Amino acid sequence: MSETAEKLKLELSQLSAKERAEIAYFLIHSLDEAIDDNLETAWDTELTQRLEDINRKTALGEPSSQVFSELREKYL
Repeated sequence: MSETAEKLKLELSQLSAKERAEIAYFLIHSLDEAIDDNLETAWDTELTQRLEDINRKTALGEPSSQVFSELREKYL
């Protein structure tokens, strides 16, 4: 990390929790500049389709117990 960043970290640590939260919010949202609008549209389309499948009762799913079991086996 650069010297400037280290100095900023030190100064920012002196701020109140509310002020740090505001700065954190700003910094996190400043990273969103690179969001691909096509990707957002694709996700919206996918989610809409999945919701329609659920409402029509044509969605294929698995019991949550099975999904969590498989995840535990894979990652634990």
